[in-house]
Amino acid sequence: MNAASTEIVFLLFDGVAPLDAVGPYEVLQHVPGASITIAAREPGPCRADGPGLALVAEAAYTDTAPDVLVVPGGVGTRTLVNDQGLLEWLREAHANTRYTTSVCTGALLLGAAGILDGVDATTHWAFRDALADLGATPVPERVVERGKVITAAGVSSGIDMGLTLAARLAGDDVARAIQLGIEYDPQPPFDSGSVEKADAQTVELVRTLLTA
Repeated sequence: MNAASTEIVFLLFDGVAPLDAVGPYEVLQHVPGASITIAAREPGPCRADGPGLALVAEAAYTDTAPDVLVVPGGVGTRTLVNDQGLLEWLREAHANTRYTTSVCTGALLLGAAGILDGVDATTHWAFRDALADLGATPVPERVVERGKVITAAGVSSGIDMGLTLAARLAGDDVARAIQLGIEYDPQPPFDSGSVEKADAQTVELVRTLLTA
């Protein structure tokens, strides 16, 4: 299979974290010949997990047959981990994908579907324990590849995952070109982008915000 025949499906839902989806979308839309479908339970807008923004699905996920599946996270995953219809579809889709991927707490949906049983995987650092409870083996890495399953840590790591996936689909040269094309050259003003680097006060503040 090559990029020209690859159907990439992004799952949407109410309460999605927009960058979880838009980050890898911005990368993968540039993979030569790849076809992208944005899917949800039914076509239409899905509210983001912050105010004033919605993303629009063009198809029902049950009407898609993904070669590559991208599952973002967001507060909406808290209820979707118990959505048996969605979990069954994830299992069925995964059986036929070339790659099944997630960003942030999208990994919890893969875990709830049984896709990560005994598999090394990553998610947002604040939800590693929940990932373990769902049968996965959490690892503190930004992007984790295990066979055809690729998981990314929190939010912005979806861009890294997208570039990793672009390299698998179209080769390193194309992935490098995409990275330059989107000028992805992070130089953040603070060195607190992982829980291993951040000070205790910052970590506690984030936990408080997440709880709220």
